[in-house]
This record gives sequence, structure tokens and C-alpha cells, in this order.
Amino acid sequence: MTDTKKEAISVLNDLIEISKDGEKGFQTSAEDTKNPEIKKFFQSRSAQIATSVRELQEEVRALGGDPETSSSVSGTLHRAWVDLKSAVTGKSDEAILNEVERGEDVALKAYKDAAQKAQQKSLPVNVVTLITRQLQGAQQNHDQVKVLRDQIRPRH
Repeated sequence: MTDTKKEAISVLNDLIEISKDGEKGFQTSAEDTKNPEIKKFFQSRSAQIATSVRELQEEVRALGGDPETSSSVSGTLHRAWVDLKSAVTGKSDEAILNEVERGEDVALKAYKDAAQKAQQKSLPVNVVTLITRQLQGAQQNHDQVKVLRDQIRPRH
């Protein structure tokens, strides 16, 4: 296996871990929020991320690698989502959205870093395209969470 393929597999597997963290985080948030609109959004994002994970795993297989199947154990995003679970128990929807936004900040940074690395390392065009497309989805998730949070934030 070429070094380029190994690098591509490594980058994609990192994104799989991060995405699985996000999928679980949105599931947890959907369980904890009281607002039906926000609950529906979180459930939808969780399902969307699950689809993204499958796409990443398929690409790893196509490159001849073994795709990651679990979330991260020690990653920053994992800790953010664990913190989310403990922070949201009995908390307001605004507090939940604040925590989700922090998790999405980490996911967005990971995708931006992966896209930059994919360009620098001249990874295969299909890998770069996949990362770029999913980066756009991560940006949309982040922006939508922020919009929802701003909508429910009390006006002073």
C-alpha cells in the first residue's frame, strides 16, 4: 500500500471517530432537549452524520484499509460530548445548544484540518472531494445550531 493511501486512510479514520462522537452527541442532545423542533433537528443531524460515517468507511475500504468503527476514546470531541451529557441533565435548551455548538466547533476544526492535510499531502481527488463535501455539512450543522441557540436565547 502506498504512503498516500495510508495517509488517506489515517485522515478518513480520524474523521470517522470524530463523526461518531458527533452522532452520539446529537442523539444525547435529542434525548435531553425539551423543544420538539430542536429535538427533531438533533435527530436529523444524528442520522445525517451516520450516513457521513458510512461514506467515510466505504472510502477507507475502497482504499484497501480497515475503517474505524467506534468513536474516539481520548479525543477532544469525545470529552466535549461526555461533558455535554453531564452538563445538560436538567439544563435549559439554550445550555444544551451551547454545549452542542462547542462540540461542533471541534468537529469543524477537525474537518478543516483534514481538508488542509488532504490538499498538502496530495491525497486522491475522491478523498479530497469527500472531505470537502462533508466539511460543508459540518459547517451547516454548526451554523444551524448557532441559529437555533440565538432564536431561543432570552432577549434582554
